[in-house]
Amino acid sequence: MREFSLPALYEVPSGGNLTDLIHRNADAHPEVAVVSRKADGRWQDLTAVQFLAEVRAAAKGLIASGVRPGDRVGVMSRTRYEWTLLDFAIWCAGAITVPVYETSSAEQVEWILGDSGAVAIVTETAAHQATVAQVRDRLPALAHLWQFDAGAVEELVRAGAEVADATVDERRATLGPDTVATIVYTSGTTGRPKGCRLSHGNFLAELGNVTARLEPLFRTGEGSVLLFLPLAHVLGRIAEIACAIAPVKLGHVSDIRDVTAELGTFSPTLILGVPRVFEKVYNTARSKAQADGKGRIFDLAAGTAIAYSRALDSGGPGLVLRLKHKVFDALVYSKLRAALGGRATHAISGGAPLGEHLGHFYRGIGFTVLEGYGLTETCAATAFNPYDRPKIGTVGQPLPGSAIRIADDGEVLLKGPHIFTGYWNNPEATAEALHDGWFATGDVGTLDDDGYLVITGRKKEIIVTAGGKNVAPAVIEDRVRAHPIVGECMVVGDRKPFIACLITIDEEFLPTWKRLNGKPADATVADLKDDPDLLAAVQAAVDDGNKAVSKAEAVKKFRILDTHFSEDSGHLTPSLKLKRTVVLKDYASEVEALYQR
Repeated sequence: MREFSLPALYEVPSGGNLTDLIHRNADAHPEVAVVSRKADGRWQDLTAVQFLAEVRAAAKGLIASGVRPGDRVGVMSRTRYEWTLLDFAIWCAGAITVPVYETSSAEQVEWILGDSGAVAIVTETAAHQATVAQVRDRLPALAHLWQFDAGAVEELVRAGAEVADATVDERRATLGPDTVATIVYTSGTTGRPKGCRLSHGNFLAELGNVTARLEPLFRTGEGSVLLFLPLAHVLGRIAEIACAIAPVKLGHVSDIRDVTAELGTFSPTLILGVPRVFEKVYNTARSKAQADGKGRIFDLAAGTAIAYSRALDSGGPGLVLRLKHKVFDALVYSKLRAALGGRATHAISGGAPLGEHLGHFYRGIGFTVLEGYGLTETCAATAFNPYDRPKIGTVGQPLPGSAIRIADDGEVLLKGPHIFTGYWNNPEATAEALHDGWFATGDVGTLDDDGYLVITGRKKEIIVTAGGKNVAPAVIEDRVRAHPIVGECMVVGDRKPFIACLITIDEEFLPTWKRLNGKPADATVADLKDDPDLLAAVQAAVDDGNKAVSKAEAVKKFRILDTHFSEDSGHLTPSLKLKRTVVLKDYASEVEALYQR
């Protein structure tokens, strides 16, 4: 199939904007908890009325400080309640939010704040404030610098104490569906980040249709979402807006290391994550079982879950499989669901492919991960799996009200009311991306007969071997990286005689692996990179990855690096995508060594 579309389930109201959501919630659901925040070690709920009051008070402070309609205001912080509070306050003041990753360098901060012309920024910590201070003299438009940890919200509330309610309402009245709500800068895998203009209408079309199609997962008064993804990333932003549009309760976790504990205390009904999160949950559970001498039981349980899930797509599981599944549910699956908070039956995953193995595993244990696909330019999810008809191994059908087309060269093209309005200050890039109402994603994919999309790679990342074979590296990389011993995998082989890859070792799993394999506890990756057991473990991961591709695309050799890729090292973007050109430059000698006879 070359093109597929679905009718809209939600229409953006004429004159509608994102601030309408929290005002409607206060009117229609005044006593419903819409946010929960951690204070003194306990989750404390805020009703729709209370949240609206806090937003409007902060908005008054922005107005009193001179923020005008259309002004850009930066937010540089980890995911926390105040981020969401300020997001809605900025909109209530008629302004535009500019997210900045809290891990950004001074140079990146200067580019984003300078390019957007931000008049103010709210940082989280003194360290963030110091980063901004390094470049403030080169940002003439930047008039205000506030800090959450130094009482930014309280300061704004005090500043706006004399601002009338009518003034906030006047500011809200300046907003409409076509008004820019936020400028989100891309991760910059191939150069300077570009600012995507996303309008109020983009978000309303996106989340109105998502929550309508997934209605059972967004039940007001029952549903809740624990957000731990960065709010600087568009995937995190749609979580806060989806919760407001439903409405359901939203909680925030600042430190990814606290997620496991907070899942237990918050008990969300829906989890929004990226594949890395679900890979880690699986690998941690498996390594713990191995350490406790129950590795064989876990593997049998995992195999049964996968078989059970596959059977659901082909007539249903038989009696023996159902009995085995029931036994393992009591022994293993129930404990895994409890680790995920105990109440969630579904998760939404985006950002990268999850892989069929884990997709079937999770559905088999009673926790279905609905894969989706999108980009910053598409306001996050432009396709997702419906809760009632998921197809594991795909990223689902188009957002209701939108269309997907596959170009002659395999590129995925998108059209719909959720597509961005263009790049900020960059008409050339806008013209290159948008053609006759279609957005060219740069991704390559296929549509099946039911309109489900499969992404096979990035056009710019396609490797052409010396023999002329086109290889999409993501297919095998994602499969190899799913192995617990592997941290990152990067396929190489452009204009080379065969496909190979660079491998880093997972730092968290390495201590467990050393203990299980009788290696010294203080042995480093550098000590072990030629160890036969480690080489065999990585070879097993590569062999599994090779099952997903043809012989011509299979990895023939690999090389273990005694380092790891990270955002700090400059090899990953803040959204954990590989900066391939940087890796190829920094590890050119390692790549060449793969092809030496």
